[in-house]
Formats: sequence, structure tokens, C-alpha cells
Amino acid sequence: MSWRDFWNGEHSIYVSPRHKTLHYRAIATDLIGHIPAPDAVVLDHGCGEALDAGRVAAACGRLLLCEAAPNVREKLRGQFGRTDNITVVSPEEVEALPEASLDLVVANSLVQYLSRDELKALLETWRGKLRPGGALVLADVIPPDVSPLTDASQLLAFAWRGGFLTAALAGLVRTAFSDYRKLRAQYGLSTYTPEAISDLIREAGFAEPQRPANFGHNPHRMTFKTTKPS
Repeated sequence: MSWRDFWNGEHSIYVSPRHKTLHYRAIATDLIGHIPAPDAVVLDHGCGEALDAGRVAAACGRLLLCEAAPNVREKLRGQFGRTDNITVVSPEEVEALPEASLDLVVANSLVQYLSRDELKALLETWRGKLRPGGALVLADVIPPDVSPLTDASQLLAFAWRGGFLTAALAGLVRTAFSDYRKLRAQYGLSTYTPEAISDLIREAGFAEPQRPANFGHNPHRMTFKTTKPS
């Protein structure tokens, strides 16, 4: 099983429907904060189920939802297929987009599932698809010193605030015996120091990255924002 297979199937990452709803609501709010203009063309790369994508689409001109898992893409098309300014695409279809056609690319909680070479290739792709002055946001990047215990404690804090603490406690037990834990043990998650990922961003031809607040509930992970030079 690969990470793509994991996300393509049934999993227990979200401990309850409320957890999933609050998670995607928070991500949508954070993403909207980076949309540069009401007519912007935005790519959410690695969007997952993107439950609140309708609100993101209302804040921009066109929203592209890119997801590698075919089953998730079908769910997205079923939910948003009738929304005029939302298009669901595969990673291969992102490659085929016209050059300099995007104003904003967001990749939230994606970098950890990519190898260094895969990330370098995507940085090149995103730079090509962005217009001069367009922005790239890499969110929820994991530093090497953030452990699964830290992630668990932040989930419990989020659950306490969101009213799903009992479900979160049960979910952590399920995760301990799940395919996610096995895959994490087998493949690991890619981690980066701030200096290492900043170097990759600069090497791909982007401007010096900024460090805005991280997306979502875990402040121990990192977000980087950069632009394609004009």
C-alpha cells in the first residue's frame, strides 16, 4: 500500500464527522486569507475532500481542486460538479494547464507525503503555472523535531475546543493500529527544517519565502509563502 492508496480508501484520520467538518472549515478560512483578488485563479493541490470548497470558490474567480486519489476526485465531482467556477483535476491535468495561468497555488498537508525529488519537481511545475507575481503557499510542513505525540496533543486540544474530545481519544487508539501508523513506520513522513525547505523554494526560482501562521490547528507545523518573480 502507498500513501495514495491509503487516501483513496476508507481511513480513520478524521475521528468523527464533526472533526472532518471543523478541519476543512478551518483550512478553507486560512486559504481564503491568501486569495489575492476576487477574480483570482486558485489551485488547491492535494485538496483532500475539500468539504468547504464552495466558500473558497465564492472568494475567487476560479478554483481548481487537485487530488491524486481517484475515489476522492469522484466524491469532489459529485459534490461540486455543478458549481460553475470549481474544476476537479488530477495531478496529470495540472501538468497540462497553460503556463502562467494561476494566481495562487496552495498545497496544504501535502509536502510530508512527497519525496524530496517529488517536491522539487512540483515546485518547478507550480512556478511554471503561476503568473509573474503569483503566490505559492506550502502549509502544514512538518519540522524534524515535531513528534507524533505533539501531533496527538494538538489534535486533543482541537477536539476540546471543537467538542469532539471523546471521539478524538477513541480515534487515537484506532490510529495506533491502523494502516496510517504502518505506512508512517514503513515510509515515514518527509520533514524539513525551515532552512532546508526555504533553500528548495529559492532553488526552484521563487522569491524569499515568508512564514505566515500555519494552516489548521497545529501551530508546531509550518507554512511558507513565496511568489514567482515578476
